[in-house]
Amino acid sequence: MTGSPPLLEVTNPQQTLIAVVEQDQRTAYFYLWPAQSLRSRFAVRGCWLRNLLPAPLQEDLQAIEQGIPPLLSAADCRTLGAEPPLDAAGLQVIWEPAGDGAALWYQGQLLAVIPGWSLYQQQQVSFSAGCIRENRLTAPLGSASTNDYYARAERHRLFWRDWRDDHLWDSVQRTLLQCYEQQFGESLRYYAIHQDDWPPMAISQHFHQGNWIFLTLGMSIRPMPWVDFLYQDLAPDYRRCELAMAIDAQVMTEENAVHMASALARFAPFPWQQIDWLGEGHTLLSDVAPPGFEGFILSATLADEQARFMLPPREGEKVNLLWTVPVTSAERGLVQADDNGGEQLISRLVQAGIGHVFRPRKSVTELRPSQHPGE
Repeated sequence: MTGSPPLLEVTNPQQTLIAVVEQDQRTAYFYLWPAQSLRSRFAVRGCWLRNLLPAPLQEDLQAIEQGIPPLLSAADCRTLGAEPPLDAAGLQVIWEPAGDGAALWYQGQLLAVIPGWSLYQQQQVSFSAGCIRENRLTAPLGSASTNDYYARAERHRLFWRDWRDDHLWDSVQRTLLQCYEQQFGESLRYYAIHQDDWPPMAISQHFHQGNWIFLTLGMSIRPMPWVDFLYQDLAPDYRRCELAMAIDAQVMTEENAVHMASALARFAPFPWQQIDWLGEGHTLLSDVAPPGFEGFILSATLADEQARFMLPPREGEKVNLLWTVPVTSAERGLVQADDNGGEQLISRLVQAGIGHVFRPRKSVTELRPSQHPGE
């Protein structure tokens, strides 16, 4: 990091980012460092916190050129004189539920915010309580009435407080199971898949109209990374999901179906483990895909009418149900060859009469335009 011993160092729940507060004789800064495995994808994000020396009249270009944390200039700084050093005992990091951004609290007051979406673009973006004018180091934090990121930080603090003892899980679990059982009948088996990690997640197994049905519970507790950056105002329609899988019982025993559905247990934490997101047309590799297939495509479009139903909203936001449908290596190649490859493959699957229920079939890349996949 910068060379100064960290005043505070805290990882997010998935250990993909490290929140660090560093303080030397001149300044205090707040950083988000990607874990080692993610440093080729994401840059360090920083936020000035306070000057421990009087604020300079001009921008601290000398420090920037030397690669040391610069002082904030007097024109941008709330306090012109030197501020007292931060006390490590008063610091607390509150992560955004998506795990890609964080807020720093000090002695019960909000000190700084680094929003998650700042990871996904080149410009440094942060908000500091000690700043009064936007500059290259940070921007004003303001208040809950003037800055939505201040208001979000307060909501995130309440979110973690409410989930501290997991008492909310009973309600989430019950609501989702009731929804699934209304569509597919009684839950025959229930698999907890979160181990010791947060949040609690599970898979419910059903048998309906000759098909084995598997559905996740708990993914929708958290919004997914990236979505705020990609969809902005429309993000609430895309940032939460649950996954499902349907397998024709005539082509696969229950034991084999359960083995194939174990892919859902690996996919469920994927967005937060990889700082990524899942949506319509996305594909995922899997070593439990059926013979002849390389992975799965995620889609609500491929579902028939009965498999398209509304899931209970979470935090007032829409929750999408995405069905996982096996795809061949050639089909994944089609997806990866074009920015709209997922949509193109789903369109070809629909045209070929392939839905969300798995049955052995030919690759649509091998079919003539008028040929059915079973022919």
